[in-house]
Amino acid sequence: MISYDQLFRHDRSFTLGVEEEYMLCDPATGDLVSSADRLLANLEEDERDRFSYELILSEIEINTPVSSSVQEVMAHVTHYRQRVRQLGHELGFRVGISGTHPTALGDEQQFVDSPGYQWVAEQLHYYAQRNITFAVHVHVALQDAEAAIVVTNAARRWLAPLLAISTNSPFFRAHNTGMLSARTFQFGAFPRTNIPDTFQDFKHFQRVLETYIAMDSIHLPRQIWWKIRPHAGYGTVEFRVSDMQRSLRRTEMLVAVSQAICHRIAQDNRESQLQQDFEMEYLNDALWKATRFGFDAKVADPGDQQIMTMADLIEKMVSYVRPSLIELGTEHVVPTIEDILERGSEAQEQLAVYAREGFSGLKHMLMDGVDFGDSE
Repeated sequence: MISYDQLFRHDRSFTLGVEEEYMLCDPATGDLVSSADRLLANLEEDERDRFSYELILSEIEINTPVSSSVQEVMAHVTHYRQRVRQLGHELGFRVGISGTHPTALGDEQQFVDSPGYQWVAEQLHYYAQRNITFAVHVHVALQDAEAAIVVTNAARRWLAPLLAISTNSPFFRAHNTGMLSARTFQFGAFPRTNIPDTFQDFKHFQRVLETYIAMDSIHLPRQIWWKIRPHAGYGTVEFRVSDMQRSLRRTEMLVAVSQAICHRIAQDNRESQLQQDFEMEYLNDALWKATRFGFDAKVADPGDQQIMTMADLIEKMVSYVRPSLIELGTEHVVPTIEDILERGSEAQEQLAVYAREGFSGLKHMLMDGVDFGDSE
């Protein structure tokens, strides 16, 4: 059996990495274009490790270097957004951002021709082809493997609030789905995309991982796609629940809150005040409410099982992490959450634009509205 625990040992806890997934769009129509091959072929040698394929050729992923702070990692995110925009100018595409493309059809997409992605295509067939989804993932390093398991267990309490403030995919296949995060539903057709159950310790997690490999359920650890997971390649805790955000300010908020959740949980664990085991029914129900409804939806806090609105649970999350936000120097993201609670997530912006301008106007907004951190 391979030992993964060494990968989770870090000299510095709470360092960060971010992955963003971009739509590659036709500048005139906003439809998807299969330009990933050309984009990757035009990269400089020293930046190739920062860009990668996703399942389809109309999508590209960037991944930042390990960063010591939210400010540092967001500088990398901004740089790579601008770099993809520059390549689009040269190669004839534009960057679009949404959790799903609103009108694209699966049978019009081309799969990436690599063994790993072809394995996914062969496993899932139609459901792989319709996976036109785009997410932001946040990686946080912890002290060691056992700390990563503790954080994975305890952070599940806040997955629904994180999704609720990041929903950005109400449309799919030219339909108003009635969801705020159709991405959650579309990607949820894949196996192993659920909220994981409680792990007893790191050996328990490793046993699950090795059993999946032994059964040929997966070939690689990264083919476990839980909403939050110990990442057995990077040795991090990876938050995978949020839709992509056009706004850099909102992306920064998600990164900062994810880091602060880990920081506060680690502190609670040292003080023996930590709750790790939750009722799965309440975790799943809250996630469903975040996917489908607004902030007035009633949920049960998985921690104390009190019934409250989603807005209340979001505010409870903010109260929980505020001491860590202060200590980490990122309390400035709290007004961003307050603004979302007042004005809605980016999904609401999509719905408003569609009501005024239809799909044509919406697809242009998903390109025009991307925040690149400058005035262009």
